[in-house]
Amino acid sequence: MRLTRSVLSAAASAALAVGASTALASPASAAPNTTPQKVCGSGYKTVNSAQVGSLGTVYLTYNATNGRNCVATIRTNPGTALDMSAWIFVPATEEAAEDFGRYTSYAGPVRVYGKGHCVDWGGSIDNVYVQVYGSNCGSLKEHRVTFTR
Repeated sequence: MRLTRSVLSAAASAALAVGASTALASPASAAPNTTPQKVCGSGYKTVNSAQVGSLGTVYLTYNATNGRNCVATIRTNPGTALDMSAWIFVPATEEAAEDFGRYTSYAGPVRVYGKGHCVDWGGSIDNVYVQVYGSNCGSLKEHRVTFTR
């Protein structure tokens, strides 16, 4: 688990640096009532979520038909483009997906095949970051980290 956290932290830092260089990327846009199902698709059901301070929420969704998880970070109050991210990692298969950029409403969707596996996931809005490790593993307790930079 320690190696996974180090790898994810390094990947997140590198992706944030890349995200800063893509500040002129087209922002995603959505109505204020955006939901994880609107971002990920109608077949996805919310299975977990984590608050990103007061700025929004990161949602973990799952589609039982195709066995895929999806993560979306959705702002509480859409507006001026901010640095945002959504990411997911399956330690057992090392499959990962991430979206980092400047968005007005949401980051993601990012999807991986996660059926029968624990997942690590998270996201950020502005300078508030949330990381959830060992999530949706049945009786095992997940570990959540929230921090600001």
